[in-house]
Amino acid sequence: MRIKELSERTGVSARLLRYYEEQGLLDPLRQENGYRDYDEAQVERVQQIRSLLEAGLTTEIIRAVLPCLAEAAESRYPAPDFVSRIRQERGRMAERLALLAKNLQAMDDYLDALVKE
Repeated sequence: MRIKELSERTGVSARLLRYYEEQGLLDPLRQENGYRDYDEAQVERVQQIRSLLEAGLTTEIIRAVLPCLAEAAESRYPAPDFVSRIRQERGRMAERLALLAKNLQAMDDYLDALVKE
């Protein structure tokens, strides 16, 4: 499929898909005329990339993790470096979640104070 169809199927703009390619997250085949050619698996890959970005991972981390995720999907036993990296990212996310929870509580307290006035 061409980039327009992948964009329509994933809800990700063609510009962003090109960016993913520049970052090494997507690797489409090239036709003789230079057009990008995406296979069906790229739909799921784009969704996976979006999910990882929304979870707070950087494109650098995602580039390193994507091959491991594919490997882990094929095997019950992921590579040790993958497990270590994911644990590290999980810890980082937990710290961000704790900060967000603290900020959310502060906002709730502020709103409660405003309503009581």
